[in-house]
Amino acid sequence: MAHISRRELKQDQLQTTFEEFEELVKKRYKDIVTVVGILVAVVGLAGGLKLYMDRQEVAANLQLSIALRTFGAYVGPASAGTLMPGMQTFPTAREKYQKALKQFADVVQKFSRYPQPRAVTIARYHVGLCQAQLGDHDAATKTLQEVARDSDRDIASLAQFSLAGELLKGGKVEEAVRLYQELANRPTSTVPEATARLAMADAYRATQPAKARGIYQELEKKFSSDPTLAQVLREQIATLAQ
Repeated sequence: MAHISRRELKQDQLQTTFEEFEELVKKRYKDIVTVVGILVAVVGLAGGLKLYMDRQEVAANLQLSIALRTFGAYVGPASAGTLMPGMQTFPTAREKYQKALKQFADVVQKFSRYPQPRAVTIARYHVGLCQAQLGDHDAATKTLQEVARDSDRDIASLAQFSLAGELLKGGKVEEAVRLYQELANRPTSTVPEATARLAMADAYRATQPAKARGIYQELEKKFSSDPTLAQVLREQIATLAQ
């Protein structure tokens, strides 16, 4: 019997393993191709979705920026040299907010499909602001209530703050104060605690000056290190009814 070296034995084992693998591939070829095809499709779909989302976000931000420029446009006659080149002007505030409302509503309508860019929430919030400026209290209240429930706390808190202002216009002081208190308890970068509590005090000025004074004094103690806020609070206290 011929002697088989360890090297030849190893080579035979490798050959056998390769042949077994080759046979397995032949038997499961269709399955392997299907799985690879699915993986390629999934990776391709993910890449395509990311590209689509990026393009949607860029387009939404561009359209939002146009609407924001309208929202912040100058109202009234402007003398030469007083405005930056290309800055919009409107003869009346109503015309400005009507145009801005349409532009913000277009952003919401065009980009509201999931996945939704952040620009849509910002645009919807400004729809509510425009409705309020145009005197459409019911529509503004409804829009701001919707945005106030958004998962983006920075924008939701702005909507809640503006909603409280609309409630005050309708004489619903206690409802507005409850919203201000919620904002003070859960401050955000867009509506800090001091802003919410200052608005709460302002809401009480006309009807309950004693409550307003108490809030102003609390704020004066808590934020004594802020000279600007301290000055505002002193002025507010000085002009309160006795």
